[in-house]
Amino acid sequence: MEQKPSRRTFLSAAAAGAGGLLLTGAGGAVAQASPAAPARSPVADPFTLGVASGDPSHDGFVLWTRLAPDPLAPDGRGGMPRRDVDVRWQVAADERFTRIVRSGTATARWERAHSVHVEIEGLEPGREYFYRFRTGRHLSEAGRTRTAPSAASPAAALTFAVAACAHYEHGYYTAYRRLAEAEPELVVHLGDYMYEYGPQGYTALAGAVRRHTPGTCETLADYRLRHAQYKSDPDLQAAHAAAPWLVAFDDHEVENNWAAGVSSTGAPAFARRRADAFTAYYENMPLRRASVPGGASMRVHRRVDWGPLARFHLLDTRQFRDDQACEDGLRAGCDDRLAPERTLLGAGQRRWLLDGLAASTARWNMIGQQILMAQRDHRTGPGSEVNLDSWDGYAAERTRLLTGLRDSGAANPVVLTGDAHMHHAADLTLDFDDPDAERVAVELVTSSVSSDGDGYRDENRVAELVAENPHISYLDQRRGYIVCRLTGEELQADFRVLEYISRRGAPARSGARFTVPAGERTLDPR
Repeated sequence: MEQKPSRRTFLSAAAAGAGGLLLTGAGGAVAQASPAAPARSPVADPFTLGVASGDPSHDGFVLWTRLAPDPLAPDGRGGMPRRDVDVRWQVAADERFTRIVRSGTATARWERAHSVHVEIEGLEPGREYFYRFRTGRHLSEAGRTRTAPSAASPAAALTFAVAACAHYEHGYYTAYRRLAEAEPELVVHLGDYMYEYGPQGYTALAGAVRRHTPGTCETLADYRLRHAQYKSDPDLQAAHAAAPWLVAFDDHEVENNWAAGVSSTGAPAFARRRADAFTAYYENMPLRRASVPGGASMRVHRRVDWGPLARFHLLDTRQFRDDQACEDGLRAGCDDRLAPERTLLGAGQRRWLLDGLAASTARWNMIGQQILMAQRDHRTGPGSEVNLDSWDGYAAERTRLLTGLRDSGAANPVVLTGDAHMHHAADLTLDFDDPDAERVAVELVTSSVSSDGDGYRDENRVAELVAENPHISYLDQRRGYIVCRLTGEELQADFRVLEYISRRGAPARSGARFTVPAGERTLDPR
C-alpha cells in the first residue's frame, strides 16, 4: 500500500512551487496548460499571495486566493486590470490531483480586488483534501485542507494550533513556518493578523526588522496594500496552505483599541474607515458569504462544529463594546470599569454565545476571543493596575458571562485568547480576588507571532506576577503559538516558543505543557 505523505513532505513540495503541475479535468484526465494565456488573464504570475482555506464543515470548506501579479502596486489592486477574470479551481482527494472530486470556475471580480471565495459542499466528512487554482497559463501552489467530522462520527482526536498578533516590522514569521511544520488539522487565528501603523509607527524593543508600506492605513487602497504585503510572506503562506483556518479580527485590522463606533485617535469619518478595513479584511480571508461586510459592520462571531468532539464559538470583542473606561490604557483606581451596565460583547452577542453553549452537545466547547479574560494585576503589592482594553475594563460583564457559562451546562469550556503578546495559562473564576472561588473554565492565551520583537523570559518578573495573580499558572513573553491535542478524555496544550525572530531560522520548542482532563475546569501542569 502506498504510504500517505506527511504534511511536512507536502509543505516542502508546495514550497518548491507549482510550476510543474498539470491541471486535470473533473474525470482525472491530464490536460496540458494552453501555450498562450487567454486574453483576459494576467501575463505575470497572479498567485503571489498564496492560497488559503477556512471555516470547515462536515462536507466542505471555503477556498480563497487573490490575484495580484504586482502585490505592492501603490493603488492596492495588485497590478490587476480593471476587469473581472475567470479562475478555475480544483479539489482533489490526493496531492497529485489524480482524483479530482470537485472543480469549477469562479470570477475574480475587480470590485473585490480580484479575490476569490469558493464555498465547497458535498464532500466526505472528516478527511483530507487538496486544492489549487488556475487562470490562463498560471497555476497556484496547492493547499491542503480538510472537512470536519460529521455529528455521527466517533469523537476522534483533533490537533489544532492557536496564533495571533503578527506585526510585520517586528520580526520574521518563523512562528508561522514552525506552526505549519507542527501539522495541525485546524488553525485558530485570534486577531491582529495585520497592523495599521505606518513605518515604525509602533516600535518594538528590538526595533524594526522590516518596513511597512508607506503611511498609516486609512483608505481601502491602504488596507489592501498592507494585507498584500503581509500575505506575500512565504512563512505565512505556508501556514495557510497547511490547514484550514478559523479567523476573527481584533483591533489592528482597523485601528489600535477601537471600540464600536469610537476611534481611539479621534480619527474623522471613522465609519468609512471601518468599512474600508472590513472590505479589505474579507477580501483577504477565507470567510463565507455570511461575513461579507455591510458598510461599517461585519459579522465574524460564528460557530464551527468539529463532529461530536468540539464546538468552536468565535467571538467579536470590538464591534459591540462600550468605549474603554478612564481614557483606556493601563490604569490604577478606575472605578468606572466596574460599572454594571458596561458591555464588551453587547447583549445580543452575549445571549447568542450562552444560548449556543446551552444547546451544545459537544464534548469540548472552545471559545475563541481576542483579549485577556482572566484578571491580571500588573502592580505588585497594594493596589491594582489593569489593562482597560481587556476584560478587566468590563469586569461586571465578565462576571455575568462566566456565571452564564457555568449555568449553561456546556461540557468542558476552554477560552482561547490572543492580543496579550505573552503566553498565559490561567483558571477563570467567579471572583479573581478570592483564591478559593469557583473555577468555571480554563483560559489559554497565545503569545504573538512577531509583535514586540524577540521577547524575553524574566523569571523574577514572572514570579512576581504569578504571586500577584495566583489564578495564572504560566507567563512567557517569548514569541510563539499554541498546539492543542484534543481527545474525548483530555486537552493537552503545548506552548511553543522561539528564542528570536529578529533573524530567520529559530527552532520552536515547548515552553510549558498543560493537561486539562475532561470534566475538570482547572489546569493540571505536567
